[in-house]
Amino acid sequence: MYRPFHFMKAPLTAALLCTALATPAFAAKDLVVGVPDNLTGLDPQDINDTLSQSATRSIFQGLFGFDKDMKLIPVLAESYESNAQATEFTFHLRKGVVFHDGTPFNAQAVKISFDRLSDPANKLKRQSMLSMLAETVVVDDSTVVLRLKEPFGALPNTLAHAATTIHSPKALETYGKEVLRHPVGTGPYKFVSWSTDTMKVARNEAYWKKGMPKVDSITFKSVPENKSRVAMLQTGEAHFIYPLPPEMMKVVEMDPALDIINEPSIIARYVALNGMKKPFNDVRVRQALNYAIDKTAWAKIVYSGYAKPLDSALPANLPFYVKQLSYDYNPTKAKQLLAEAGYPNGFETEMFGRNNTLSVRSMQFLQQQLSQIGVKTSVVPLESGLEAAKVWAVEKPEDSTVQMQYGGWSSSTGDADWALRPLLWSKGFPPKFFNVAYYKNETVDNAIEAGIATADPAKRAEAYRVAQEQIWKDAPWLFLGVDNLLAGKSKKLSGFYELPDGGLLMEDAEIQ
Repeated sequence: MYRPFHFMKAPLTAALLCTALATPAFAAKDLVVGVPDNLTGLDPQDINDTLSQSATRSIFQGLFGFDKDMKLIPVLAESYESNAQATEFTFHLRKGVVFHDGTPFNAQAVKISFDRLSDPANKLKRQSMLSMLAETVVVDDSTVVLRLKEPFGALPNTLAHAATTIHSPKALETYGKEVLRHPVGTGPYKFVSWSTDTMKVARNEAYWKKGMPKVDSITFKSVPENKSRVAMLQTGEAHFIYPLPPEMMKVVEMDPALDIINEPSIIARYVALNGMKKPFNDVRVRQALNYAIDKTAWAKIVYSGYAKPLDSALPANLPFYVKQLSYDYNPTKAKQLLAEAGYPNGFETEMFGRNNTLSVRSMQFLQQQLSQIGVKTSVVPLESGLEAAKVWAVEKPEDSTVQMQYGGWSSSTGDADWALRPLLWSKGFPPKFFNVAYYKNETVDNAIEAGIATADPAKRAEAYRVAQEQIWKDAPWLFLGVDNLLAGKSKKLSGFYELPDGGLLMEDAEIQ
């Protein structure tokens, strides 16, 4: 438990003075987090990446959230009921909550945020999260009803996603689109500043949970280079870093002041292959590239063994996962398939991804593997903002310049729907959704839509089984692996967690 610091009446001894001078620059209750990429924005309704969404979690809250095991918990909603058809949900809201600007939280605030997100005219990147919403009805200050266009049994989990957290109505009115840089929520921390590589939030003194939060501020510091991020942890410049470079696990293990987090994840690593462009419009080419990659070697070289091959479109720890027959490493078969498709000598292409160490290492490994079957691949590492623009600034599929995109995805709702529909549904091409492979298959579309049209687990399981089997055959991705959650932290830090989807949970953070 934190206790207030009292000045000593006696003068400092030489030993104490040396200790004081060696103390890191931040105060004891200022938490610093080292992250691999720059944040792309602070409006949770208009950002795509898990890291930026995590940072906004310190400021914003939704009707629901997740605990450290990613189990659904009530936050701004205390309870809810739904009809049998899963087309109408009634939420009973927490009373006595205020936004950071003093605006009361109530049903009207929920309506304004949800109507803003669900309206296609606003062109928000996360509009698809509430695309099924037909009407938001305010019953009274503490009761709101969501009426849907179609059955959607996964709505409560969807309302735990960062994109459905609630903005201050006053902030939306005051800042408009610039709310991206002026975030105002009900969360444990209030926004202070955001620059190219640093974002800072400070304790919300009026937070509705008494005695919380337990640290004065949190600073997110972008450090793409692995060794530099570890050095921050070792010197005390940071209390928590992620991802912890797998090749440096043993170094951190030897430091008595540090702890390691090594847990299973639901983060799938893959390369999206643009099926609207040659040569990726031929399924034989896409399958050939999968046979050309040694997934076990990928896990060993890129993640030092802290990963497992991806053997379906769903990671194994998600509901409704079904294991598929693997694309075993077989360069000979890969060459045969390329020859059948009309590329006996291979072809030239481009792969882009984030510019952090692990992404670059992975793309370089894939480049080397593909060269063995005659595929010459240019690797283009991009800063997170540039990568986002390359994908999401395109309005028409035919205008996309994507050939191969290295990336990762996790279902931040904890549901199979959010691992398939955003990525592999033909109605989800950018900028609406994240189907960067521009993949379209009627069987898969029907199965994905059937999976969200019911709350019956058996019916959902069958729908997602069909989808996974067809996706695996069509190979719109290079299916790579599922990496472990690796993070490093100071032993002085408690109550700070990395969730299975790679998001951060920081409300209970405390520094001894």
